[in-house]
Amino acid sequence: MTAPGRFPRLTLLPRYRPLPPVSGWWAVVVPLALMLSSDYKLRSREAEQTVSGSADLTILTEIGIYGFAAIYLYYRFGLRPPSRPTTGLLLAAWAFAAYLALSALWSPFLSLGLVRGVQLLITMSLAYVLATRAEPRDMHRLGHAFIAIALASVAIGVAHPFPRTSLTEDRFNWLYVHPVQAAVYLAVALLLTVSYLIRFETPQHRLWHPLLYLGAMAVLAGALIATGTRGAAAGCAAGLVVLLATSRGPRGRVDVLVLGATVSTVAALAFSEKILAFVSRGESAESLASLNSRTELWALAMRAYAEEPVFGRGLGASRGLFLDDIGLGGAHNAFVNTLVDNGAVGTAIFAALLLTLGFVLLLLARHRSLRTDAGMLLGMLSCFLLNGITNEGMAAPANVSGIWLLLLVAWTEVLRRQGGDPVPVQAVRAGPGTDRHP
Repeated sequence: MTAPGRFPRLTLLPRYRPLPPVSGWWAVVVPLALMLSSDYKLRSREAEQTVSGSADLTILTEIGIYGFAAIYLYYRFGLRPPSRPTTGLLLAAWAFAAYLALSALWSPFLSLGLVRGVQLLITMSLAYVLATRAEPRDMHRLGHAFIAIALASVAIGVAHPFPRTSLTEDRFNWLYVHPVQAAVYLAVALLLTVSYLIRFETPQHRLWHPLLYLGAMAVLAGALIATGTRGAAAGCAAGLVVLLATSRGPRGRVDVLVLGATVSTVAALAFSEKILAFVSRGESAESLASLNSRTELWALAMRAYAEEPVFGRGLGASRGLFLDDIGLGGAHNAFVNTLVDNGAVGTAIFAALLLTLGFVLLLLARHRSLRTDAGMLLGMLSCFLLNGITNEGMAAPANVSGIWLLLLVAWTEVLRRQGGDPVPVQAVRAGPGTDRHP
């Protein structure tokens, strides 16, 4: 039994002993550098060039940034997997990253798989350092910096539209970022903005004036709709419902019911034609029924899974297996993608990570001082889960969705250390005059 007034233990293993917190702008710069180098491109190239393993200056720059991040983490903190008992959530995240990286060894596209596997391990190492070293203000700086990056990207897309393909000429984006990826940036930034706008119980984490959040919300929402990405838009809507319902306790759930019913009614009456146009996006009934050929792709993916059901085809396999048959790279579904690349074993580990993350966040949301942040993270997780139906990014390395999934793990652990599962008084000693692990 838990003593009255005490928050229940959340660890699924013996309590781990985090190292002393080390605050600083590294917690903002390194994650953003990984995201931007992975997704922001100044050129476009065919999927065949990606799976072939050919590297141009852009790819070498991306690899170099990940390499510098690894060197920084090693010399600052000691870059290596944990050697002491850890929480169930961090254990699930490490198992997910390690298995995906290992599966690159039997991938038909070995070069692509190895690069992506190393990138995933570097990202997971960053998440682990954040989980054990970062402070809440570091994570909130990261959230605000991400909003600023999204707003600056919208400005770039408006001021200087880059050439687009025939399939994306009517959809908003910036640089050579695909509208689907751009929509993920906008959806996450919008959820963060709304969370900071309604932050009444923890206003100390609101770094800007409320009017700035309102303006940012309008810009981000308009840009998200302009991308024409239905999966991200639906995920963002679901995330907003979850965020509002959990961030403010019972009052928030009442607000969701009242405001949701009102907004839905007004939208249905006043904007029905525009809503239908956004959903259909000018496509035929056959295209809509097949989800832009995704159902055909998933049928091919399940046949590929049936051939290697236990361990999968290997990391990155889905990027090239279907190019000849249907012309699409990737499974366009996070769970189907995991089945093809990582088999039943990898899918079970991925599901365990998602379930553990959701469970811990739900427990943290019961704590009054943490529920605003926990509700925000639950909203973001809900957004990724729904968007994952038509986008494999959450289950793949080196993209905004996959990186944010591990950042959600890190942020959850920061919340746990903040109040959900107090840090032991005696921290592990790192040695005199150094920040590195013992």
